[in-house]
Amino acid sequence: MSKTKYTLKEVTSSALEREFLDFPKRLYKGNRNWVCPLDDDIKTVFNPAKNKLFADGEAIRWVAYNQEGEVVGRIAAFYDNEHAYSYEQPTGGCGFFEAINDQEVANLLFDSARMWLLSRGMEAMDGPVNFGRRDSWWGLLVEGYEFQPLYSNPYNPPYYKELFENYGFQNYFNQNTYLWRVYDDDINASIHDRAKRLHSTPGYSFANIKGRDLEEVAEDFRIIYNKAWSLFTGVKPMPKEEAQQIVKMLKPIVDPNIIFFSYFNNEPIGFFIMVPDINRIIGKFDGKLNLWNKLRLMWELKVKKSCDRIFGMITSRYNEIRDELGLKIDLEPEFADLKKRLDAKAISQDELVSRGEYFSAKLMAEFQFVDATEWVKFKFDGTVDQEKTYAALKGFIKGKGIVTPGFYGIMPDGNIRTFTRGGSDITGALAAAA
Repeated sequence: MSKTKYTLKEVTSSALEREFLDFPKRLYKGNRNWVCPLDDDIKTVFNPAKNKLFADGEAIRWVAYNQEGEVVGRIAAFYDNEHAYSYEQPTGGCGFFEAINDQEVANLLFDSARMWLLSRGMEAMDGPVNFGRRDSWWGLLVEGYEFQPLYSNPYNPPYYKELFENYGFQNYFNQNTYLWRVYDDDINASIHDRAKRLHSTPGYSFANIKGRDLEEVAEDFRIIYNKAWSLFTGVKPMPKEEAQQIVKMLKPIVDPNIIFFSYFNNEPIGFFIMVPDINRIIGKFDGKLNLWNKLRLMWELKVKKSCDRIFGMITSRYNEIRDELGLKIDLEPEFADLKKRLDAKAISQDELVSRGEYFSAKLMAEFQFVDATEWVKFKFDGTVDQEKTYAALKGFIKGKGIVTPGFYGIMPDGNIRTFTRGGSDITGALAAAA
């Protein structure tokens, strides 16, 4: 008789919990869009002392192993009676699912969760969901794998959809996240007109929360949330304590200048909350929010401003590459100058976009570096002046190798111009032809 291909272990020790937490780090290794969640946030979900749903519910976790003893999957199952019996059928949930691309291991995990819930009186299983609020660890990503999610939003490989649907899961509802690249001139004029009319209408008022008492903010938030969401199936009205907890949790990371509430006759009717995308920062924490990482997080969120966070990540990566290659070039003066010009808005979009190619080539400056503006010559109509381009490049080569960026060149008036998509390939073709 052949041995079972996969086996399960219930998470009953700190060592098995570590296996549960660490498996995704191996599964997503090399995937830039997956960000390791903080270990403590996952642990909190399964801690009866911190998750109030344990008062009238249960949760269980498993880890799946192959015959070689390697972890190949994980899952959690849970229910709480208050939510379970608010549906037509008593309904539990499964979540925190991760697995290799193998339907057999997925089925084993799903079967275990389903049978455990059945033994507790549940007749249906939702998944993947959270043993807690719907704003975290909820849902299955089915589009947008090329984007990094917001913190605690789902991210998973495309094959998960097939694993779930092959088992029998069906789509219940869609939850959308939108990306908007904000520019000063990117808002429709009609929206500005509506906003002006609303501002001039008696009774309406708008304000950020800077300087306000947090308990008042929490209560306004709760009133709006309950009016908007509490009538939906499975969503309970939010109590005051929960609203205060949410506001307290957000306080260390939010900027009160960009959280706005709207009122009509002094009654709260809407809010707009901008929460920093901490995924951009915590990705390098490897799930650990120790004292040092807390200080790093606060520095990024509270000390640095404007585009510093993203700018710092980019410059750090260039310096890491320089160090890995053992190069000696110092890019910091140019980084500082670029940052100064960015803050002063004294740089064109084309020039800013071109700096990626520019700095990548500068890393190779121990070879002969030639900026693309020195030899890629555009005409005023935007086409390449091949005669001048070839002549300029030949003047630099003279039997020596050079390093040059692609993607952009120089206009007759001295302004930088970028190519359309595939510009680096065009630059390479021009260099080869010369």
